[in-house]
Amino acid sequence: MKAVIYCRVSTREQTQNLSLATQRRECERYCVERGLEVTRVFVEEGESAKTTERPELQKLLDYCREHQGAVQHVVVYSINRLARNSYDHAALRVIFNKYAVTLRSATEPISEDSTGRFMENVLAAVAQFDNDVRADRTIAGMKAALESGRWTFVPPLGYMRASDPTGRPTIAPDPERAPLVRKAFELCASGRHRPHEVLGVVNGLGLRTLRGRRVSAQTFGQMLRNPIYTGWLRVPRWCMPPARAAFEAIVSEELFERTQAVLEGRRPTLTPHSRNNPEFPLRRFVRCGRCGTPLTGSSSRGRTARYPYYHCRRAGCGLRVSRSQMEQEFLTYLRGLTPQPAYLTLFREIVLDAWKEKQEEATESTRTLQKRLTQLKERQDQLVEAFVYRRAIDEVTYKQQKDRLDQQIALAEMAAHDAKLEELDVEAVLAFAGHVLLNAARLWQEFSLEQKQRLQQLLFPRGVTYADREFRTVEVSPVFRMLRVIDGGGESEVSPAGFEPTLSA
Repeated sequence: MKAVIYCRVSTREQTQNLSLATQRRECERYCVERGLEVTRVFVEEGESAKTTERPELQKLLDYCREHQGAVQHVVVYSINRLARNSYDHAALRVIFNKYAVTLRSATEPISEDSTGRFMENVLAAVAQFDNDVRADRTIAGMKAALESGRWTFVPPLGYMRASDPTGRPTIAPDPERAPLVRKAFELCASGRHRPHEVLGVVNGLGLRTLRGRRVSAQTFGQMLRNPIYTGWLRVPRWCMPPARAAFEAIVSEELFERTQAVLEGRRPTLTPHSRNNPEFPLRRFVRCGRCGTPLTGSSSRGRTARYPYYHCRRAGCGLRVSRSQMEQEFLTYLRGLTPQPAYLTLFREIVLDAWKEKQEEATESTRTLQKRLTQLKERQDQLVEAFVYRRAIDEVTYKQQKDRLDQQIALAEMAAHDAKLEELDVEAVLAFAGHVLLNAARLWQEFSLEQKQRLQQLLFPRGVTYADREFRTVEVSPVFRMLRVIDGGGESEVSPAGFEPTLSA
């Protein structure tokens, strides 16, 4: 009689010790003592038995199906090497019975008589009990971690894995994604944009999932309603009270609540420091260059008039500048950043060349995929003809081949759709961008409050700082950064030095 052997360890670390070798040796000894010829050994390295989606197990089942009658036994080291819950074990036994294969354990007394089957069921139940105990211990440990303010699950969008001061696992704001997550909350809380518009903005700015994919509408909606971004940990399915996080929050509770009000259709409460005050368009956009606190705006009453000021809210800081002075200096700052027209012309040519190259790549890729799709559909037509008209193949073969072709065609159509480059009037976009960059100061003066704020965020994504009558920023628009590369400038902190010519005409 013939048999196949199945060995498994659940972690990659176990592959380095003697576990697999021990399992295989005991299974081979079992087969020798009973006169069983081993035709194949399947070794599963580092796969959990909580699921049947294991590559070597799939190969084992395929092998038993393809060699029905030629293989009589499947030998494992112990029952829990095959499955760790009763349901999976019973399902696998049904498949084995269908293929006329019996299960044998090298270390446990199971057989096909009543006593052996009873012992097998008991061992399968023990395996599930052991697995359930491990799960209970894991949940208890995770609850304790949550109560202490640590997050041990997959990091939410905007966070990354980290360690606390004691070396225990937790999460921390991702320096690349967290600012974009915060921006999404700010845009939604303003009430000026719908969620799908905000999603388009942050996706366009480069917000990506941990797998590098664009954020979906479902993920984005869940993100906007998740209190973890305010530093509160909640796991509803465990019915435990909220716990304060020991890691840094990405958004304030006030910003989170205003976002929820907008999402629920309620009118958000405007605070005295509301950003949307037409008298102070730079409020909270400009930060104090001394302490980093966002500046606010207010007016002092004189005998005959009101005197508006921008000032720092932090006690003892003392930064206080008249509105007219700060806004005039901001306009001077914008003028100083205006690029030379020659560099915009060169930038336009570079972008058009890159876009043309992308279009050519997309066209070639689409052509290749369409050719592949055409070939697959021709094969599909040939398959139908062979089955329906010529009766050259049986129904089982037809169904197998049809399912395979349907899958390949679906994947090819998806790839062809992804390869298409979105239609875009690049020249018009570049002309508009050039107009904005060359006339930013004048446009800021003419714009409404909302347009001013959008222009500010576009040119200075992380805001600006002000101290000693000078504006600075650590990050300007990507267009400015590319122009600085063309100009030969560096990526250091930007001050109103402008873009001096370095190339001869």
